Amino acid sequence: MPLLVDPALPQGTLRDVAQPRLAADGLTLRPWRRSDAATVRTAFACPDIQHWHVRRLDTLDEAGEWVTGWVDRWDSETAASWAAVDGDDQPLGQVGLRDISLAEGSASLSYWVTPAARGRAVAARSVDALSAWAFGLIGFNRLNIHHSTANTGSCRVAERTGYRLEGTLRQAVKHADGWHDWHVHGRLRTDT
Repeated sequence: MPLLVDPALPQGTLRDVAQPRLAADGLTLRPWRRSDAATVRTAFACPDIQHWHVRRLDTLDEAGEWVTGWVDRWDSETAASWAAVDGDDQPLGQVGLRDISLAEGSASLSYWVTPAARGRAVAARSVDALSAWAFGLIGFNRLNIHHSTANTGSCRVAERTGYRLEGTLRQAVKHADGWHDWHVHGRLRTDT
């Protein structure tokens, strides 16, 4: 069935290039490596990360699969994830694009920060860098941040990075403690 409008971004926009390293105000965003599996497993042992991301990783093999699975998502242009690392190349957190739609030129952002790195604006600096790359170099039209209304930390990151609160979806996401309302934040390329 033919489309009546051209896709915002052509197929191959991501998969035809290597996933880049991005500068993030004193941090670097880099693709995940198999050697990061132990750090990822430790991060997902954090009750807050488990609560808001609704998963845990019980073994080093599971963490390794999580890390290496991002290559396939990049190649299929459905999602991408970067490790936010310090000067010693140690992961402090994650920032990524989910639900990528090249046709619509849109994606949703996700992020988490290890407990030891919290309070250092790792998430905000990472979101700023990823947003600048996605809007500037790639040409996305819209990026979204969705989070439970009870996740005040995520809401602060969204607001601090210029993602406007656009509304609330009632009972849109299920966590271990039940259904949560979901804030929808959005930012357009023209907002930057």
